[in-house]
Amino acid sequence: MRHLPVLLPILLAAACSAPGGESARAGTDAAITRVTTSLRPGIVVTGAAPITYALAERMAHYKVPGVSIAVVDSGRVVWARGFGVKEAGTTDSVTPTTLFQAASISKPVAATGMLRLVQEGKLSLDAPVNDFLTSWKLPDNRFQAAEKVTLRRIASHQAGLTVHGFPGYAVTDSIPTVPQILDGAKPANTAAVRVDTTPGAIVRYSGGGTTIEQLAMTDVTGEPFPALMKRLVLDPFGMQESTFEQPLPAARASQTAAGHRSKGEMVQGRWHIYPEMAPAGLWSTPTDLLKWAIGITAARAGTANPVLSKAMATEMLTPQNAQFGIGPGVRGTGDAESFGHGGANEGYRAQLTYFPAQGKGAAVMTNGDGGSALAQEILFAIAAEYRWPDFAPREVTTIALDSAALDAFTGRFAMTAPVRAEVTVSREGTTLYAVEPHFIPRTALVFLEPRKALSLESGMELTFVADATGRIDRIEMGGMTLRRVGK
Repeated sequence: MRHLPVLLPILLAAACSAPGGESARAGTDAAITRVTTSLRPGIVVTGAAPITYALAERMAHYKVPGVSIAVVDSGRVVWARGFGVKEAGTTDSVTPTTLFQAASISKPVAATGMLRLVQEGKLSLDAPVNDFLTSWKLPDNRFQAAEKVTLRRIASHQAGLTVHGFPGYAVTDSIPTVPQILDGAKPANTAAVRVDTTPGAIVRYSGGGTTIEQLAMTDVTGEPFPALMKRLVLDPFGMQESTFEQPLPAARASQTAAGHRSKGEMVQGRWHIYPEMAPAGLWSTPTDLLKWAIGITAARAGTANPVLSKAMATEMLTPQNAQFGIGPGVRGTGDAESFGHGGANEGYRAQLTYFPAQGKGAAVMTNGDGGSALAQEILFAIAAEYRWPDFAPREVTTIALDSAALDAFTGRFAMTAPVRAEVTVSREGTTLYAVEPHFIPRTALVFLEPRKALSLESGMELTFVADATGRIDRIEMGGMTLRRVGK
């Protein structure tokens, strides 16, 4: 196994929690060193020599200026540290209390507040959501004749609703109201949120649906969403650094990490504003995210809990489909059961994973568009160090293709829905590379089958599909279709 050199100047450790005296602190420091020098790719090729990386090198590779990590073992946070800087080109170090945008990790935290209102009898999981909406109504249509849009279906992404996610708004933009967002009315920058398939028929991720959930919560309580979530969830769980305030108050700006694009340049204005608070608006830290996970686990175990009852926490973590509970993603059973979520806002990427039976988990937050793959590599290193069950890189067997075959896959491929994206595939020597400026850092592809490729860094799979003439005219990727642009 080879280890790439540690670039110590980038690794600016800011704080460490390790009770038990010097010996315990030394043990924690040693564990942190092993984690930060043993990042590993999400995909390993059968028969290839194992590869590990240093955190600093991978931060530079993905052009991510700052990372914050917190780790739980035996049901408590055993360490939390910041690495790198809040803003590229500065010396302002990331610390464990630096705020990052949690992006879609907002969804399970928001669902916690929604479930508390269900528990209090102010909402219902299974009644039509329109029963609770007063400031706006979801338009009825033929898809809802027999099945209704409910909060259970919204929070588990099977309500048949449109609008996958949101790009947010530049700090100089006009900010729309939630009803304007839901109707796609200016100054909203996304389409109207509507039902376009029978509720309950399919699983399809919808941040638009979570925005309806946000409105239902504020309509039945009359409280602004940030204040409501602070009262219902953040304060009771001790998430002292976290807030759903959008825009973030100016007084807290110095605590934040600025978002950065895939090439390393800072997002204009440092970040985007997300009035879609429930799906994307949480500012947080890895430690606070883990407080949420520990709290949900305690509630399900029947421990006295100020937020959710045992029954309601059990409901939250019960799979509603193959991917989601009511809010969090869920997978595995028994000791290997885990829950969590990922997040991707403009300039930020984050990952949260927690194993409730083991009391093990971690949260990683980054201030770069290249942070998704980096966070996964960090989690694999943490999983190896703390012996997580059923959490390891995927092993694959690859095939080689000749240059002519590879050339057939090159070109530009684009889509406009559920999000706008354009993937460029190019060849250098015997290797194909794919890149999408906002979502996919430049990544090498290997082939599992003659037309099925895989990114070793991200685990992203691309299937190249030909038209009737045999010409490759589209890419199928993650349930989405990108069609060839031009020749």
